[in-house]
Amino acid sequence: MIVSVIVAAEEGGGIGYQGRVPWKLKDDLKLFKETTMGHHLIVGRKTWESIGRALPGRTMVVITRQPDYVAEGAEVAHSLSDALVLAQSRGETEAFVGGGAEIYAEALPRADRMYYTRVLARVRCDTLFPWQGELTMREIERREFPADDRNEYAFIWRVLERR
Repeated sequence: MIVSVIVAAEEGGGIGYQGRVPWKLKDDLKLFKETTMGHHLIVGRKTWESIGRALPGRTMVVITRQPDYVAEGAEVAHSLSDALVLAQSRGETEAFVGGGAEIYAEALPRADRMYYTRVLARVRCDTLFPWQGELTMREIERREFPADDRNEYAFIWRVLERR
């Protein structure tokens, strides 16, 4: 099973502000949906709560340390390892890790692939993406999107694979 990280970060590495994504990029959301559809999407509890619901067409897995946590419409796991075992046991071919920062930090050393949206702006953020691994991955796909009526900022969508 391929372990993939999927993330959008601004030029300073920020991924969130006060529990929300601090930009509106409709084309990036479309790519996120197309990429993760039909797969397991693994997120931390805070990310799950900021989304507020299960995303259709995906098996959501919420990681939490809380033993009795219930996430309506999602599976609950108590570690990234447990979440990945769950996905693999169900025949998953590519599991996606979708944040937050703590979950990304744990997933990055295990990631085979990364879908990385680089927002071409400096945006106020209080949560950072914990990745400095540009040299450990190679770009296999790249698409550029301008700022327009669909996207608040220009961005680059990249697919990277571990060397």
